[in-house]
Order: sequence, then C-alpha cells, then structure tokens
Amino acid sequence: MNTSKIFSPNPSRIEKFSTQFSSFGNDYVFSRVSKTENFSEFTSESMRMGGMIIVLCLSGTFQLDVNLETHTLQANDLIITGPDSVLSVKNVDWDHLDTYVFVISPEFIRDINFELNLVATMSISSSQPPLIRLTPEEVKLIIRYFELIHYNTVENSDARYVRSISRSLIAASVYQLMQFFSMRMERNDTPALSRRAGYVKEFLHLVNLHHRQERGVAFYASKLFISAKYLSLIIKESTGRSAAEWIDDYVILEAKNLLRFSGKNVQQIAYELNFSNQSSFGKYFKHLTGMSPTKFQRS
Repeated sequence: MNTSKIFSPNPSRIEKFSTQFSSFGNDYVFSRVSKTENFSEFTSESMRMGGMIIVLCLSGTFQLDVNLETHTLQANDLIITGPDSVLSVKNVDWDHLDTYVFVISPEFIRDINFELNLVATMSISSSQPPLIRLTPEEVKLIIRYFELIHYNTVENSDARYVRSISRSLIAASVYQLMQFFSMRMERNDTPALSRRAGYVKEFLHLVNLHHRQERGVAFYASKLFISAKYLSLIIKESTGRSAAEWIDDYVILEAKNLLRFSGKNVQQIAYELNFSNQSSFGKYFKHLTGMSPTKFQRS
C-alpha cells in the first residue's frame, strides 16, 4: 500500500474520474462520480488526503477504507473524514454507482467562522469517522447545498465573490450535517460517549467559554481534574489535533473576527484577548497565520 501520496486537494487528480466537477484553486473540490472507467484507476491505490472529505452515496455500493478501517456505503449513506486520513476505495458496484465527493482544504476550513466545538462533536463520539444513513428528504437538502456550491464556482463570473459565497455555503452545509448527526445522537442512533469522549467534549466547551482569557492547557486540565499530560493525550488521540492547537484555533478565530468586524484597533484587541501587550499578540498571530494582525485587518 502506497500512503505517501498527498492530496491537499489536487484538482487535476480528482477531475479525471468525475462526471461533474468544479474546484476553486486549492480551497475545495466538488465532484460527482457516476459509472466511469476512469474511476477504476483511482481505486487501485491508497492515498493520504490532506483535507476534510464528505462522501454522499446516492446509489450503488462500495467500500471505503479509512485508516485501515472498512466502511460499506450504499444509497443515502454519508461519511466524513478528517485531514490526513488514508483512504482507499474497493468493491465498487460500477453499474449503479452515483456518489458525491467533496474535499475541503484545512486552510479553507480554518477561514470559515465555524463554532469549533460544534464541529468537533461530529468526531468525538467514536474513534471512527461519522457515517450516517440520511433520509431521502435529508439527501435532497444536502444535494441542494452541493449544487449551489458547484454552480457558484462554475457560473459566477466575478471571482472576487466566488470564495466568499462558497465559504458561507460550505459553512451552512457543514452545520446542516452537524444537525443531522446531533439528531441521531439525541435519538441514541449513535453510541453513547465514552469517558474519554466526554472529556473531549467538556474540554471544547471550556475552551469555548474561556479562550479569551486562558491559553494554557494546564488551566483546562485543572477544570477537568486531570493532568495536562493526560488531557493532551486524549485530545490528540480523539481528534487528531493537540489540545494546544484547539486552543490556538479558538483564539485565532476570535482574533480574526475582532480584527475584521469589531472596529477596535490591534492594541485594544490584544488586551481583550488577555495578551500582555500588542507586541506579544502580534507575534502569536503572525506565527499561526503567517501575517501580522495589522495586515490581516487591512486585507
């Protein structure tokens, strides 16, 4: 198995096996795959996918291996995999195949104003990626979102607005999927949270409450009455990202919102986010985003 190939995503790689296709640079790729000979080439190898992948099966069946775990998809099944997952496709029902594949880069995901703790609930109830069976009405709704994203990408003549419109549409579609997943958890259609998953969910809730003032893992560990080392371990194992990375993402998202929409200057925002001075905030922000707060505010 060759797992060295990275898809971040690479539009040309997925386009050749698509019957309907659109992409916006390396931000996202939308593809609809029906019966096609080209797709058989894609199933012959495993790949490490750099982005978030949403797969919706409309008809036919196939097996999707995610990090060596096999999932069988059939009509109305939807699966979501996280960044850096190793995927391979097997045993495809070519005569009836019809499926959507939507890949979103990590960079584009970070640029969407998600409530990060809500996004995380989609993956912490189990060590496996979320796989749910949608109702026909839910499938129709998600297809509408996908089609809007697709037609905005291929038909909007003003590229200045394509990214912003798609960013809003993708945020809406992911929130809709989170609602579907949450409804099933409430109906006990998914396994109850383990103790570890409970820690993860509570950690994200605490970060949502306190990230404006607290950026240290030790603070959140103390609130959960566990060690910082153990908290870091379970967060990394459960979500694929460290506790510090989750905290940083909350802080940076808050900083971006304040810089773009609050009307406050950089110094005021630095103090609001509990940095000792504007310089330390600037170094923190530039380290994580690649640009200074002032440059981001003016962009």
